[in-house]
Amino acid sequence: MSVVDLVRTADALPEAWRSRALAEVGTARVKVLRMDALPVEEEAHGVTEVLLVLDGRLELTVEGLEVTVGPGEMYEVVAGTRHAVRAGSRGTLVIVEVPEE
Repeated sequence: MSVVDLVRTADALPEAWRSRALAEVGTARVKVLRMDALPVEEEAHGVTEVLLVLDGRLELTVEGLEVTVGPGEMYEVVAGTRHAVRAGSRGTLVIVEVPEE
């Protein structure tokens, strides 16, 4: 695999909040997406997600608690946890999905 410019890849995606899978490491999948200021409805996944903000910020509500994840920070959303993106999120987000054993 060659070097991937994550910010450029996210910027080139046709829609915000639509991820692109980049690699698989063991059972984990690495994805990138571009955030915009619009909110994303509450959801829960069957996999644990590690959310890593490269630039900008991610505004989450997780199980009713407000969480802000800034540049260079990451947040783990355990499988089955209800979470939503609040308005105001923006930038580049890397998601590592880790299936439950």
